[in-house]
Amino acid sequence: MSNKLRWGILGVAKINQRLVPAFQQSKTAELIGIASRDAEKVTKAAADFKIPKAFTSYDALLADPDIDAVYNPLPNTLHDEWTRKAADAGKHILCEKPLTPTAAEAISLVNYCRSKGVRLMDGFMWPHHPRTAKIRKMIDDGMIGPVLRVTGAFTFKLDLDRQNIRLQPAMAGGSLLDVGCYPVYGIRWAFGAEPVKVFASAQYVNDVDVEMNAILWFADGRMATFDCGFTAPLRGWLEIAGTKGVIAVSDMWQPAHEATFELTLNETSAQIIATPGANQIVCMLDDFASAVRENREPMPSPEEAIRNAKVIDALLLSAKEQRIVNVE
Repeated sequence: MSNKLRWGILGVAKINQRLVPAFQQSKTAELIGIASRDAEKVTKAAADFKIPKAFTSYDALLADPDIDAVYNPLPNTLHDEWTRKAADAGKHILCEKPLTPTAAEAISLVNYCRSKGVRLMDGFMWPHHPRTAKIRKMIDDGMIGPVLRVTGAFTFKLDLDRQNIRLQPAMAGGSLLDVGCYPVYGIRWAFGAEPVKVFASAQYVNDVDVEMNAILWFADGRMATFDCGFTAPLRGWLEIAGTKGVIAVSDMWQPAHEATFELTLNETSAQIIATPGANQIVCMLDDFASAVRENREPMPSPEEAIRNAKVIDALLLSAKEQRIVNVE
């Protein structure tokens, strides 16, 4: 392995528009190759982004000994297959969220990658931003008191064309898996605990949820709520209310360059606290590289993907059957 972790990307997904510049900014990453089954697309992507190698099959990229790790941004239902194939090739894997469509698949995949001796992490970016660490410390230090209530949202307007991959049930589409997984994770993170039961109500197009509202209950009786969907304008906030104060983050999942949040203590005026200058994708790449080089589990560990998937499984079942469901 060279001094930098050498990467390949499976596919020419739209996320590469944000991902590739982060690879280029990172001091721990070297982007070696990109693969697609479409020769024209991958040749253009490699030229546009100045990526040295263009592969016309995913297998060819995985076979390249110059690549240490892969980013897997393929559709949800292909995460498992190509993450396993990457593990078979001895590559470490950073997989686009959600790691898999179900918790059972996530458990199997995590165990498989461990059996192959490779590192695995799902690609939630916000946990790696320094603002997140700052908020975590405030909560842990008791600044807002014990957390009582968490609310969140992630929505954006989407043309509800049934040909869109996000609206295809066979490809594990739907707003919960696409964007609702963020507030689910954020709620669990803020409480530092796992919900024990959930209730969800959803609207469907082409048999996938296009909007959802949900309640999560914790073992001690505390509650959280969130909504997600493809029908409302862009919203991406998280609010954490404690006994002494409130932390409100308007752009929790996609921070602006200034990366601010509001802190309100004892019902006084809100303070605006800033954490400027960090690119959360760069932070994620660097954190993953550190785990690989130190031969340890990444932080967050892949168990977080499993725990998130268990809540998502329960929410999807609740919305379909219109009843409260226990989180298994």
